Amino acid sequence: MSRTLAIGDIHGHLNALETLVDLVSLKREDTLITVGDYVDRGPDSAGVIDWLIAKFEDDQLIPLRGNHDIMMLDALDGGAWQTSWQAIGGEATLESYRRRGIDPEADGFPERHRRFIESDCVKFHVADTHFFVHANAHYGLPFDEQPDWLVYWQKWLDPPPHVSGKVMVCGHTAQKSGWPLSIGHAVCIDTWVYGKGWLTCLNVATGEVWQARESGETRTGWLDEFPDGG
Repeated sequence: MSRTLAIGDIHGHLNALETLVDLVSLKREDTLITVGDYVDRGPDSAGVIDWLIAKFEDDQLIPLRGNHDIMMLDALDGGAWQTSWQAIGGEATLESYRRRGIDPEADGFPERHRRFIESDCVKFHVADTHFFVHANAHYGLPFDEQPDWLVYWQKWLDPPPHVSGKVMVCGHTAQKSGWPLSIGHAVCIDTWVYGKGWLTCLNVATGEVWQARESGETRTGWLDEFPDGG
């Protein structure tokens, strides 16, 4: 039976991502949905994007765009984030490319990586019983009318149920307990992998949860077993 597996904010943690996917025993018929923030803070943002592109081109990944992904391209293009992006994780991203002999500031951002973020990644994804966004959604608006500032930037703030009746799965608001936060109609799976937390994968149909750290440490559980995040 195929599974829909949602993965939280990765933030350059390639080893945690690979460890997590091995832990869930990913099958060809499974669908991965990643909720954005692939870059910044962790040791290998470039490697994370390569990994995601491979899964996308193998037709197994639905990637969402996160605010850190937007900030990175804006900064490298000389936009409003140019002066502050490096201080909030961008320097680690630049270093991951420099180790490959690429200086994104001097040489430009690799074209395939840019196209992945700008074109392959989507603003949101809607399934039968769930919908997926990076940060948040307005409870009363149709999906195609959701404003960018809310989808990419708005913190959790105890969101009310969406008018569609579908369960929201999001990231963005780091749960520093290391546990995903569920309030029934909404689940946050950003569990602070770049801090002292974990990278989380959720089976959206069953509530099964797998987690991994960059160190290779793993743990498993069920969504209704976890204490409240925070």
